[in-house]
Order: sequence, then C-alpha cells, then structure tokens
Amino acid sequence: MREREFSTAYYSLPIGLLAMLAGFGTTPQNPLLHYIRTQLLDRTFTMGPANLPLYQANGFDMALLIPYFLVLAILAFYGFHRYSLVFLYYRHRKRRTEEPAARFTDLPVITVQLPIYNEQFVVERLVESICKLDYPRDRLEIQLLDDSTDETREVARAVAERFAAQGEPIVYLHRTNRHGFKAGALDAGMQVARGELIAIFDADFVPPADFLRRTVDYFTDPKLAMVQTRWGYINRDYSWLTKVEAILLDGHFVMEHGGRHRADLFFNFNGTAGMWRRKAIDEAGGWEHDTLTEDTDLSYRAQLCGWKFIYLPQVECPSELPVDMNAFKVQQARWAKGLIQVSKKILPRLFRRKDIDLHHKVEAWCHLTANISYPLMIVLCTLLLPAMIVRFYQGWFQMLYIDLPLFIASTCSISSFYVASQRELYPRKWFSTLLYMPMVMAIGIGLTVTNSRAVLEALLGIKTAFKRTPKFRIETKADGQMNLAKKKYKRKVGWSPVIELTLGAIFTAVTVYAWQMENYLTIPFLLLFVVGYFTTGFLSIFQGRFSRRRKPPLAIEAPVTVEETRAASL
Repeated sequence: MREREFSTAYYSLPIGLLAMLAGFGTTPQNPLLHYIRTQLLDRTFTMGPANLPLYQANGFDMALLIPYFLVLAILAFYGFHRYSLVFLYYRHRKRRTEEPAARFTDLPVITVQLPIYNEQFVVERLVESICKLDYPRDRLEIQLLDDSTDETREVARAVAERFAAQGEPIVYLHRTNRHGFKAGALDAGMQVARGELIAIFDADFVPPADFLRRTVDYFTDPKLAMVQTRWGYINRDYSWLTKVEAILLDGHFVMEHGGRHRADLFFNFNGTAGMWRRKAIDEAGGWEHDTLTEDTDLSYRAQLCGWKFIYLPQVECPSELPVDMNAFKVQQARWAKGLIQVSKKILPRLFRRKDIDLHHKVEAWCHLTANISYPLMIVLCTLLLPAMIVRFYQGWFQMLYIDLPLFIASTCSISSFYVASQRELYPRKWFSTLLYMPMVMAIGIGLTVTNSRAVLEALLGIKTAFKRTPKFRIETKADGQMNLAKKKYKRKVGWSPVIELTLGAIFTAVTVYAWQMENYLTIPFLLLFVVGYFTTGFLSIFQGRFSRRRKPPLAIEAPVTVEETRAASL
C-alpha cells in the first residue's frame, strides 16, 4: 500500500465556500440594483438607534457561532498551509534535483519487489514491464511477492515461470497468510533478497525500461536512503473521474513533494515507483504493519535516523488510475486513515527531538494531520444552515472582514495549488485544467463521508484490514466495457452512498432556500455540495451496472485465461 497523502489534497477546498454561505443577508426584491442596495447598503435590520448594532447575540447564537468559527479557523489554517507549499516550491526553485553527483563504476545489485494481492488482470503487464528493465541481469533480482487467494496465484506463477525460462532473474514467492499485509510481504521478501538496493512497484504500475538506470546513480551518495519518482497515468483520459484524479495526484507530486524536497523538509515514499537503500530500511526498524500507510511510517522513521531522501519529478512512472468511484473511495479512505495512524505514532517522538527545528515539526504536523479536516467538514456542514439563519441580522460588513479572509485562505488555496501544478507539468495547455476545477472541488466534498469515518477509526484506534484498490487493466474505454462488466473485484456498496445522497438532498433544499431568500451569491458554492454528494452517491451505487448488459465489442481481444498462460510458459 502506498502512502497517498494527496487524499489530503481535498482538506481545505470546501472551507471558504461554507464561510461565504453563512455570511450573506436576504432581500425581498428581485432587481439587481435594488438587491445591491438592500443587501449591501440598507442597514435597517442591522443598526439601531445611536448607530448601535440592532442584533445582539444570545447564548444559543453563541453556541452555534463559536464552534462554527472555531472549526472554520482550523480548516483555514490548513488552507494557509497549501499556500506555503506553493511558496516553498517557487522560492527554492534553484534547488531542484539535477543529475547525480557521481556515477557507479561497479553497479550495485538491485532487488525489484512486486507485491500483489488478487491482481489477476494486471499481473502479467507488470511482470512484462519489469522484465524489460535495462540493467545487467547478473546485478538484478526480481521478486513476485504474491499474497493472492484467488486464481491470481496460478496466473502469477505461470507468468513468472515463463519469464524465468527466458533467462529473466525472477522468482515467485507466495505466502499462505497475509500477516502484515503489504508491509509483511515486503519484509518477507527482504529476508531472502540479495540486493543492496530495493526497488518497489505496485501491480498497477508500468515502469519505463530506463527506470533503474536513471535512479541508481543517486545512491553514490552514502547518506541517501530513498529515491521517489513522479507518477504518470496510463488512463488519464479514460473519463472525467480519472482526469480529476490525475489533477489531484499531480498536485501532490508537483507541489507537495516538490515544495518539501526543495525546502529540505521531511517528505515520504509513496509505496511504489521508488527505490530504497536496504541499510536504511534496516536501521529505521524495517517494515512495520501497525498502520495502513507503512510507506509513510518507514519514511519518517528513516529521516529521523538522519537519512536523506530525493524526489525526481523528471522521472515519470506510468500507473493505472481507479475508474470506479467505489475503488477511488476505498483508496482515499485507506490513505486518510493511514496518515492519522502515522501521526499518532510518529509526531510524539518527532516533537521530543531537540535536534529538529520548528519548521520541520510544523510541516510534519500539517502533513500527517491534514485529514482531520474531513470530520471537521461534517461538523461545518451541520452548522451551516443554523449559522446562516443566526447571522441574518449581522450584515455584510462582518462577512467582509471575517468570512472573506477565511474564504481566500481556504478555497482559493486549492485553485492556486492545482492550477500551479498543472502549469508546471503542462505549460502550453494548463489553462484547460480550469474547466475541471469545479469537479475537483465537488469530488473533494463528496469524499467527506467515507474519509471522516476512516479518520475517526484511526483516532479511536479501531483496526481494520488492508483494503486493496481493485485494478482491471483499463487503459481505454473499450477495456472498461469489458473488464468492468466482469465485476470480479467489485465491493459491496455499504451505507456511505445513502448518507451522501441524503446530504445532497439537504443541500438541494438549502440551495432552494437561498434562492427564495434571494441570497444569490451563495448558490454557486452550494451547488458544489449538491453536485459533490450526489455524484459520489449515485456513482457508488450505479456506476458500471449498465455495462454488464452490454456485450463487449467484437474487435477486442479476450483476456488471457489461466490455461493459456500456463501453456505459454511450456
């Protein structure tokens, strides 16, 4: 499992929207000029005699407004953190990683670990790409670490045997239990590995042939523990959902990793598309499986031991994005829960270290605790309508000096964050990203239900099994029609879509209320909540169900069966 802190990429986007929603007054007239005059200039219902405020908050009002603004201020703090990452990225632009300082004269032995679990559709593609890596075969070892419980075992074993027969240095290792999940599999593989460097790729990745050649020489620095590369996306253009996911991940890899690495702050290995020095893993205590983001856990432990990390954005490693909303939600919830678990484990020992400066500590806090914003968002949603009613008589000026700064600190930080990342990656066509920003915000809002549960489970110490993200080898729309129709790895829908649809209905009612009260400026923001909750709810229930009734196109080649794979290895 890879650490995906980009799940934290949503944490601040709805905050300022909610602030704006609760900050506008009402008017009984329709004409625009009358609306401006009564909304912004008329003080009949806000100021009394002697120019004193007509409205005086009572205990009930304060019981609503104090938690409302407290939650809003906490969330705005994380919004400011987004600005700080963009600032660090550009301030330290001259510190970006270039070529390695030296080259190996005698290349080290590299063990490539491929942890898989029930990856029937993608395991063959993974092994094929790994066996194309450009590296001396006497200095390379490939471990296919299989924890599968279905027919993936036969497919994976046959693929490994086929490439081994062709002279590839690949071994197939299957565990009879999933103790420690991915961390346990990686640790078991290290017990028999002979490489001094360990490269790791998840099942949905297709590394380029020159991956090892472009990364290995950085390890001529004896203090370097890990090299992380940037993810690319095979199916970025498959659907609007995959485009949104790609934008979110690009923000993480460009601005978060880039900003932290350039500023020499702690950042993390993402669980895949990277390479470790084995000595660093051992000195940090090895792979531990008491969190769902074992990659982030090991990253912080290694850096606390004094090891250095390098991020290489110029090296892109293609991967497959989830095309199913339920798979996407499972992925995000796992990352959200895992980061909170790591924060509980790592932050106390980090803050006790006197040799680590305050900047590192604050950045680590923001990095690991950002997902606390999800349950706070649910609280804010609950308080939104009462706050709108309570603040009816407070007037627009309070919105100007309280809500507007919070709006700028939170929501605008999301726009600048993702637009800046797209501009760095696609300087000639980044402006097209603006068309997807409303959906980026809406989907971030829609994830609050499942991610809030994950965060609360982590805070309460509730342990759950590692839930893998289903992969179907979907690279084109034709692949989607064929593989999604099988639904082999489809999960149960659960209760979260019901809550999401309920919230969508509630915000629809709030939108109607805002329209009736002529509170027009709030409606575009309210619609983001309506769209976000309805989209995640409906897609969780209905996505792909109609594809089962479609016959796959005749031009598409049928997937390879277990028997055919075995025959090919003979």
